[in-house]
Amino acid sequence: MIYKRSSALFAEAQKVIPGGVNSPVRAFKAVGGDPIFVKEAKGAYLYDEDGRKLIDYIASWGPMILGHAHQPVVDAVVEKAQKGTSFGMPTAIETEIAKLAVSMVPGIDKIRFVNSGTEACMSAVRLARGFTGREKIIKFAGCYHGHSDSFLIQAGSGAVTFGSPNSPGVTQGTAKDTLLADYNNLDQVQALFEANEGEIAGIIVEPVAGNMGCIPPATGFLEGLRSLCDTHDSLLIFDEVMTGFRLARGGVQELMNVRADIVTYGKVIGGGLPVGAFAARTEIMSHLAPEGPVYQAGTLSGNPLAMAAGLAMLTELNTGDVFENLAKKTAYLHEGMNAVLQEAGLTYTINRLGSMISVHFAKDPVIDFKTAAAGDNDTFKKFFHGLLAEGIYIAPSAYESWFLNDALSYEDLDMTIAAVKKVAQTL
Repeated sequence: MIYKRSSALFAEAQKVIPGGVNSPVRAFKAVGGDPIFVKEAKGAYLYDEDGRKLIDYIASWGPMILGHAHQPVVDAVVEKAQKGTSFGMPTAIETEIAKLAVSMVPGIDKIRFVNSGTEACMSAVRLARGFTGREKIIKFAGCYHGHSDSFLIQAGSGAVTFGSPNSPGVTQGTAKDTLLADYNNLDQVQALFEANEGEIAGIIVEPVAGNMGCIPPATGFLEGLRSLCDTHDSLLIFDEVMTGFRLARGGVQELMNVRADIVTYGKVIGGGLPVGAFAARTEIMSHLAPEGPVYQAGTLSGNPLAMAAGLAMLTELNTGDVFENLAKKTAYLHEGMNAVLQEAGLTYTINRLGSMISVHFAKDPVIDFKTAAAGDNDTFKKFFHGLLAEGIYIAPSAYESWFLNDALSYEDLDMTIAAVKKVAQTL
């Protein structure tokens, strides 16, 4: 289906923006066709430039957990904007949101605000290296921690070798300090520690993966990472850019009762504005400038508009039962889609945790990047475009989680299940 206004806007954008987008997944390369251009959004709905209303299942890739244009957040931003949009100086609201965040999350004493999840993860790894005096880190294939050089690494020849760059511009020197393992594979992590004894600063992991679809940790996986880090005097970094303040008030640390040494945040913590953060106990954070030697800075860090939006968002999430409601809605959607996909006789698996969910057209359980990549992407493309034609907007990639927002009604969920049933009959 061609969406004329969006297609025209995309053609125009490509003349002045690389690929016509400012973040690659938006270009629809994974599903084909031209991307949808959004005009506005409210609650659970997107309104595109062709005048269509779409039920939204990406929630701006996670942050719009209470729905689009949530009034308390909008009001907070408008009120703050009238008093100035940036100062490059300390403001009281930074301390206010820091106190609230620290009170909600177990195991952290201090938090530093930055401008994106990429910046938060980059800074967390630098801090881990500075604190331990070591250079190597372990990451997992399929886990995305932003586009910093250290993270754009693909698997090497085996579990005990370092990786190689998977983007031009990333040096071999950077790659040699990044070690790769498969998600949910503790044996590979242990082998990396044994092969690099005394050299590993830490492990960085999405405790619930969201960049190869939604993939929950296997039983004992996070606990095993914690134990290995303790044994080898390395730091465990949870990248909770997606999961922080979404799966529980205290994120995955609270949900799974596993403590990380450093935690990174983004998305929800900014209420839809560009914000990232990293946090840890005082012993670690004291190594950060200006107290310590590990340098990190940013002119727009702690921007008053972003702090106002984040504070309004966290204040609402800290009370009530948003997380419980969202988990129930996601389970309802899961059950409904499972029934209609099964009825259609399709080969598929659905992964879910809390308000994150994804559909994989794969015959085997999806537990890591390899099993996610084994899915039938041609079927997914048809599934995506079929739902889009029915007014349902899901992630335009088989390797992305869906994110539910609390503005979704059960009527919206029933309409979505009905659309999935209709589309499934054509696959």
